[in-house]
Amino acid sequence: MRWGGIFPISVVLAGCLAFLSSGCGPSVNRYLLIEQSLLAGNPQQAAAIVEQTKDEYGAKGRLLYGMDRGMVLQVAGQYEQSSAVLEQAEEDVERLYTRSIRTETAAFLTNDNMLPYEGDAHEHVMINVVKALNYAVQGQIQEALVEVRRIDHRLNVLGDRVKDPDKYRNDGFARYLSGILYEAAGDLNNAFIAYRNAYEAYQAMKGWARMSPPPSLQADLLRTTEALGLKTEFERYRQAFPDVMWSPSLSSSGEALAHVVLISYNGRAPRKEDMFLDLPISLDAAQLVLLNRGVFQGPYQRDRVADSLLYGLNGRVVRVALPRLVPQKT
Repeated sequence: MRWGGIFPISVVLAGCLAFLSSGCGPSVNRYLLIEQSLLAGNPQQAAAIVEQTKDEYGAKGRLLYGMDRGMVLQVAGQYEQSSAVLEQAEEDVERLYTRSIRTETAAFLTNDNMLPYEGDAHEHVMINVVKALNYAVQGQIQEALVEVRRIDHRLNVLGDRVKDPDKYRNDGFARYLSGILYEAAGDLNNAFIAYRNAYEAYQAMKGWARMSPPPSLQADLLRTTEALGLKTEFERYRQAFPDVMWSPSLSSSGEALAHVVLISYNGRAPRKEDMFLDLPISLDAAQLVLLNRGVFQGPYQRDRVADSLLYGLNGRVVRVALPRLVPQKT
């Protein structure tokens, strides 16, 4: 199957966006205003709110600002601006790989807000996914394929680095989108490879993502293996998906067939918060932690910085800041 000219992708918003609310610290009120604008069908206003509140993100939230702004600009249909903003965000990701030991230590003892927000692995991949969609909507398939290759590189590196199968180390949707774009460019062989990788990624993600491969992906695997003459693979997939309906790539007269691809953003991203663990390394330190936590009805309530100073003076308590994701109602 081959698409010519403009690649038609409709983007439908239901709830909040993938990047929004993903970082530590930004104003909740700001995100409420952005969400209200999006739910009211006014993404232009949402984009304006992000831009007007740039100072609230601060220097440490520069990457988060870029991801938020790039996302709402896409939903507002400003694809070129969205790609430009996300290109800068991608450069920020690379820049933030290097951190000072002093800043790392401060964040370890207090909270992650001490660090510039560098994003999580899935957000880095999402930057390239959104850029690929931007280019595809504008009919710039070759530019979209540049992002596809960046996605492939990121996920391959991540897969080599992260060994725990219950952690994010691959991305079924990003792989699937890659296959769609390869097929749009007429590269059926790479499309099949991407579809196969997507299917394997969805299978591997089942445990923690609770997502199964979409039926459309199963149909794409059947269609591309048949078109490429991969009889063994075709028979294996046909046995695996006996109930899946699919159509060949060519009509009975030999003309290439096409279909509309609809991309829909659904739901709200979880909110990231800090969870603190106080690890005593002596009996006296354990008593200090219990006292400070009110177990012994201590008379004072200290904030995070005061706690860290107290534990630092004791010298036998280590405070660890661990980020956690808090689901939000959709």
